[in-house]
Amino acid sequence: MADKTRIAILGASGYTGAELVRLLARHPHVEIVALTADRKAGEQMSDVFPHLVMLDLPTLTSIDQVDWSGVDVVFCALPHATTQVVLAGLPAHIKIVDLSADFRLRDPSAYEKWYGHPHQAIELQKEAVYGLPEFYRADIAKARLVANTGCYVAASIIPLVPLLKAGVVEPDPIVIDAASGVTGAGRGAKEANLFAEVSEGFHAYGVGGHRHSAEIDQELTVAAGREVMPSFTPHLLPQNRGILATCYVRGDAEAVHRALKEAYAGEAFVHVLPFGRTPATRHVRGSNHCLIGVVADRQPGRAIVISAIDNLVRGASGQAVQNMNIMMGWPETTGLEQLPLFP
Repeated sequence: MADKTRIAILGASGYTGAELVRLLARHPHVEIVALTADRKAGEQMSDVFPHLVMLDLPTLTSIDQVDWSGVDVVFCALPHATTQVVLAGLPAHIKIVDLSADFRLRDPSAYEKWYGHPHQAIELQKEAVYGLPEFYRADIAKARLVANTGCYVAASIIPLVPLLKAGVVEPDPIVIDAASGVTGAGRGAKEANLFAEVSEGFHAYGVGGHRHSAEIDQELTVAAGREVMPSFTPHLLPQNRGILATCYVRGDAEAVHRALKEAYAGEAFVHVLPFGRTPATRHVRGSNHCLIGVVADRQPGRAIVISAIDNLVRGASGQAVQNMNIMMGWPETTGLEQLPLFP
């Protein structure tokens, strides 16, 4: 194991932590040497996640018990607002991929506005690179700290950024209706996520002010070279995994399709379907792939762009592994070759 990169996963008892273990357990270049979960310290990962019983994994510990001298890369899957102080205290030799929202917004004042408290690691924020590989690959390759995108954000900006850069859609209005499986809310016990509260229903939440709006605004504004503020409404799907983002734009639908085909030609994980075909969340389940479909609206000059991802993989842990691969100079697909599960 001496030649392998040593990995620590902070917050390993959550869904994204379990997905990181699932993906990294078969990664040829890494060894998982530390798993933290403060409330479950002392337990085995297989007790928390029985589907991982066949793996030989470190015992869960608290963060203060980790020997950082034996760690090369940290994946941080801690809750939002808990990450900044922890990561600011890590030794400088450690590369970091953060799956929380704590370093995604470049402007600390925007972070304070949307998350309700001052940024607690402003100097470290200056180092952070936004972690959407297809857009920031060169920066990620040189980064020490990469801020993974939000799951809704990945599903929304992967199709929209190339269109704004190419000038084939109008920056305003853009409407995004996105729906996520319940794992997007994390593993913590919440009344709103009980089976009886979620099953046989479909509802919007965070209407008019979901926190991911700030991140979407940030990246679409960069792409367009002017302020862009789309209407974004998230919805809860009565299923475990998946995000489907339906984006309504003004522009010629065939030109939109051509621009996306050109933007993602040769990309390993983003696939544009033939014109008129649409993706479903079941087509990407368990994989790091994003599928995009373009359909002409019944009114000329409008297009409907639909993307599908697995929120726990492309929307979180899979993209985190993809970012690590870039940071370490390995092929991006390493450890992520899994095809979607179907049905």
